[in-house]
Amino acid sequence: MSTTLTAGTSTPRQQIRSEFLEMPGLRLTVAQAARLWQLSPSECEHVLGEMVTTGFLRRSSSGQYSRRDTDTPF
Repeated sequence: MSTTLTAGTSTPRQQIRSEFLEMPGLRLTVAQAARLWQLSPSECEHVLGEMVTTGFLRRSSSGQYSRRDTDTPF
């Protein structure tokens, strides 16, 4: 798993999507995701929120984000 965004090669959204596709069971809070991808918490929350809106991710009541299409319950 890549833990930093590669400058100039992809957008944060593309990188985050790629990581969730590579690891279907991945569950992260905004704080964890921001640290993992070296983003500000506000930028990370914005990107994750967009991905929830488009149906790629879901957000649990505890604030964890995961892929919507996985069978892993919260």
